[in-house]
Amino acid sequence: MTAKLRCLLLLLLALNFSYAQNQDEVLLIVDGDSIMSSEFLRVYNKNLDLVKDESQKDIGGYLKLFTEYQLKLKEARRLGLDEDKNYKREFSNYKNQLIKNYLSENKVTDELVKEAYERGNEDIKASHILVRLAETEKDTLEAYNQVLKLREQVLEEGFDAVKAKKHNGQTVFLEDLGYFSAFKMVYDFETAAYNTPKGEISMPFRTQFGYHVVKVDDRRKSRGTITAAHIMVANNEKDSLFDPEKRIKDIYQKLNQGEAFESLAKQFSDDKSSARNGGKLAPFKSGQLSSIKFEDEAFTLKEDGDVSKPFQTAYGWHIVKRIKLEPLKTLEALRPELENKVQRDSRSKLIKDVMVEELKSRYKISHNSNAKVYFEGILTEDYFKRSWKLPEDFKADEKLFSINEKTFSYDDFGRHLMNSQRMYAGRSLKFSTLIENEYNSYFEKAILQFREDNLENENEEFANILKEYRDGLLLFDLMEKEVWNKASKDSLGIEKYYDEHKSEYQWKDRVEVMMASSADESIAKKALKLMKKGKSQEDITEALNSEKKQNIIFTKGTFSTDDNKLPKAFEAKEGLSKVYMHNDAFHVIDVKAVLPSGNKTLEEAKGNVINDYQMEIEANWINDLHKRFDVEVNDKALKTIKSKIEN
Repeated sequence: MTAKLRCLLLLLLALNFSYAQNQDEVLLIVDGDSIMSSEFLRVYNKNLDLVKDESQKDIGGYLKLFTEYQLKLKEARRLGLDEDKNYKREFSNYKNQLIKNYLSENKVTDELVKEAYERGNEDIKASHILVRLAETEKDTLEAYNQVLKLREQVLEEGFDAVKAKKHNGQTVFLEDLGYFSAFKMVYDFETAAYNTPKGEISMPFRTQFGYHVVKVDDRRKSRGTITAAHIMVANNEKDSLFDPEKRIKDIYQKLNQGEAFESLAKQFSDDKSSARNGGKLAPFKSGQLSSIKFEDEAFTLKEDGDVSKPFQTAYGWHIVKRIKLEPLKTLEALRPELENKVQRDSRSKLIKDVMVEELKSRYKISHNSNAKVYFEGILTEDYFKRSWKLPEDFKADEKLFSINEKTFSYDDFGRHLMNSQRMYAGRSLKFSTLIENEYNSYFEKAILQFREDNLENENEEFANILKEYRDGLLLFDLMEKEVWNKASKDSLGIEKYYDEHKSEYQWKDRVEVMMASSADESIAKKALKLMKKGKSQEDITEALNSEKKQNIIFTKGTFSTDDNKLPKAFEAKEGLSKVYMHNDAFHVIDVKAVLPSGNKTLEEAKGNVINDYQMEIEANWINDLHKRFDVEVNDKALKTIKSKIEN
């Protein structure tokens, strides 16, 4: 699914839809279907800054792209891809995800965002007691008293002592939670923790898991956002003679000798994405990286410019340098991220409650005042045994309530009750209480579903975005069927295409080398002399390094002649080089072999060949679509569009 979404977004890059324009007329007719000027203008204006191909910024070039898009959609529907079960299921999933962003109450969301931001400025270290209780359980006194008694014991004996006696991991939990901040716990728990002073224990409160008390052990300000650089030696180094721990210690020794961190990162770090930038990483905060050890080492550094000792993570050995530490960003800068989290968090229940009240005032709603009494009368004790059924004389067609013009019947609520009885198995509850709870629950679901079903008519922005997903998914399935799969599975076609275009797939000049590097030119010259005498890497290392000083480090591998590790003036020829100055160090390069440029084999170039073959297939296919479907352009409308854009 993730891969498909990425491809979908690429397909939608040039073809998104937003708001309608004030004036409109038909621009295109594709096989009898009219496409309006407003649709074209939405696409063009929204994506103008994203399009890198200058030809597509030209109205004519963009109209060509737009027309091809419409032809593909026409073909997809001709093939019946919009009726495919998988397509419908995927579209439904996308719609359900998207709709959550529009079913919220802005005022409540804003208040929750501000609260989350304030809490995000502080980390809390806490432990808690939990007595498990089913979320639907109404009889809660026993659990409440149990957690209250445990709270009193902790106050008298201490948390650890009570934990040793009472924690069973099934019904009673006493746990150290460590440090956490906003969104790390369910909202009710988070609120109780933030409302409890340091060193104190809250009174009991309930969440979906049961009754808790929370003990706040510490509070600290957020550690903020750090920008750091690192040098990494990977654990999975292929060289069998390579010792990652020894290598990182050698690099650390060179740092202590005064060599520049950035230069050593460029020369020796195995994190290629950061090495070219002197080891610099993108800014991060606590909990953002996949390695807690790395984060802690970085945040432990006291000052900008401080460097850690070598340490190991699951990825290898590291040395980290603190570049800059920044406090938490402003509320406005974090608002989009926080809004997204609020809508996905347990806070969303508060938003939903407010939304239901707002919808009650928006829609015309009529309740049958006799409905609840009727359903109380037909319930029996069988409901708590999961064996209750609707009576034979059940008034299925009676009106339960209505929302605008849509009527919900007794039958709808009756089926809801049938499905809900599993939650009440083995329990005892007044029928009036049960009906009140389930009626309210059903009405809430019904009114939210009513808004969801009508959202496309009520919200223009949502309708346009939904169209993007609908058409984009359809286009993906079409391209997969007609282009991508055909190209990747056509082995004979791929081979034929390669034979016809093999001159386009070339290796650059490469060299297989062993390179000695030192910050001291005299050491590099000594290494060159020893290499000329045929001394091995081990002999040279032993001769030029000592326990106190790391003077020389060797690097082996096959590199393109324009690789950043090699000097710009490097001459690609077998044998020993002169001493080069590069990346703030001196290097001697022993070229074991020169691998000149030349044709790649099909296997070596296969990825690029398949991609190019796909483009050829698609171009031919587009030509066929133009032959299959009639396309008419309204020149007058096109002229009007050009005039609007030019102005």
